[in-house]
Amino acid sequence: MSEDDSRPDSKVARVIDAYELDGWGETLERRWTSEVGERTSLRDLADTLNEEIMAAALRDADVSVTAPDAASTYRTLSGEGDVSRADRHRKERELEQAGIDVESVRSDFVTHQAVHTYLTSYRDAELEERSEDRTQRAVENLQRLQGRTGVVTESTIERMIATEEITDHEYEVFVDIQVVCEDCERKYSVNELLRAGGCDCDN
Repeated sequence: MSEDDSRPDSKVARVIDAYELDGWGETLERRWTSEVGERTSLRDLADTLNEEIMAAALRDADVSVTAPDAASTYRTLSGEGDVSRADRHRKERELEQAGIDVESVRSDFVTHQAVHTYLTSYRDAELEERSEDRTQRAVENLQRLQGRTGVVTESTIERMIATEEITDHEYEVFVDIQVVCEDCERKYSVNELLRAGGCDCDN
């Protein structure tokens, strides 16, 4: 997917362009939308992009740099981990002596929220939802609906007992949605049917 000037404004898009990080839009999207287990988190993506920004700034200043050097410099400037204030100030002076505008570079560092906005609003990327996740959410939604139905039913019964519209006894409410497969006439609870992936009578 190519960058498009008609898309919403994005800090991530601006810094990718400003530091000539060609291909990093595609890289971020690919890493974020990979299969579960291989997917990179938004925080890690932000850190990785910030390391690339730092590396580009160092290269522009003709400072010889390796990936570990850039990563270390980024962590020092951003104050991550156990970096002391003295270490940060020392690194800032070192970079300034090399001709790097430290505050400008630091202001170009992006957050994981900015990466998320870039991926979803600017590049229209989205995570593919796993089938089991959708099933679990459907089951949970139905369980909540059944729970509310039970509460409303109990409240209605208690109110009608109080007004003597029905006889006063101990009543127990069961909310059980049943689904029948018309091909084999087997009966399932709706949660059982969803978790099973449907009726298996074809097998």
